[in-house]
Amino acid sequence: MFKVEVDNLEAYMNFDLVRRTDLQSLDMLIASTAPRLERYFHRGTPAGEPGMRFRMIGYGKYEYLARNGKPVEWPVVGIALQKNYISVYLSVSRGEEPLIEYYAGKLGELKVGSNYFSFEHYEDLNADKLAELFTEAQHIYTTNPRYSMRSS
Repeated sequence: MFKVEVDNLEAYMNFDLVRRTDLQSLDMLIASTAPRLERYFHRGTPAGEPGMRFRMIGYGKYEYLARNGKPVEWPVVGIALQKNYISVYLSVSRGEEPLIEYYAGKLGELKVGSNYFSFEHYEDLNADKLAELFTEAQHIYTTNPRYSMRSS
């Protein structure tokens, strides 16, 4: 399994020098279109606790309750290096539907799931649609945080 074994944001950004420019470009787009989602280093959840263990770049923090009733900290938007691509996780819904469903197939993504999309190179993405996605994610989170939900 591919793991990014670092302990801070700078080390994460520099972990894969080949894809560093892709991370930086995506980071700049998020910073300019969703500035109220503060960037931080998400350490993952500790072993034995509910939630995902992997590390990532997070934008905006919130807590959700896992099935066992324990609170779990998770980013509103998260960027994670994978072995062959970069994944962007979105924990925001428009009404009852995950926000990503409204943008699927329009971002230039490699693959898409119910709460994420993946890509190989930033230049493959549709930056205008991506900007709309992050702007809407910030708007939903800041005006109605109840639509930032996940279940574990």
